[in-house]
Amino acid sequence: MNKRCLCRCGDRSSNLIAAILVSALCSFLVIASPVSAVAQDGARPVGPDAITPVEEFSRQLDAFKKSIPELNKKIEDSTGSIDRWTDVDKARKEIEELRALVSAALGAVSDNGAVSKLGARALDHARDKLRTLEQENRFKPEEKQFLLDQWRRLKEETERANDELATARREFVELLRTLQSNEDFVDELIQIRQAHKALEVIRRLTQDIRDASDQLKKLIGGIKPPGA
Repeated sequence: MNKRCLCRCGDRSSNLIAAILVSALCSFLVIASPVSAVAQDGARPVGPDAITPVEEFSRQLDAFKKSIPELNKKIEDSTGSIDRWTDVDKARKEIEELRALVSAALGAVSDNGAVSKLGARALDHARDKLRTLEQENRFKPEEKQFLLDQWRRLKEETERANDELATARREFVELLRTLQSNEDFVDELIQIRQAHKALEVIRRLTQDIRDASDQLKKLIGGIKPPGA
């Protein structure tokens, strides 16, 4: 009786151990399968989204062919810009235009210019209106007094405004004459400004050529067979 029990117990233990081993093996296979697939994927490109060397070369070639006309246009534009910014006649023309503007401004703000005359006209109008109103008899005393007060205030404010205008005008005249007296120096500053513009053109073109060189390097790299 005891031997039968031992045999049965032994059979049950063997079955249990076998079941545990089978379960563990299945779990290992489930875990190991994705890892193996990932390792294989890392070894070589697979799937519809993989880019072959020929396809990569074709893409780089299309990008380079597209960039060359743009670069040629930038070179052409840069050449025109350099010619413009290094043109001495252009600088001379600009100083002549500046001279004409300064002369016109001086004529307007000089002592007998348009600015001084318009201030005088405004002040003369207020004074004339006040003198006329003092001799006016069409209004009631209180109405006349009100109008006189208004025109007296306007005359005083116009006098102050005219004085401020004259001060600003004289200061502006001095500045314009200072600019005139330094015309040669201003001419040199204009040429320096143009040279800075030419320098900016050169720097932009340098960067454009470097960008095109990077694309060309990628294209040349795709000419060689893989592993060569």
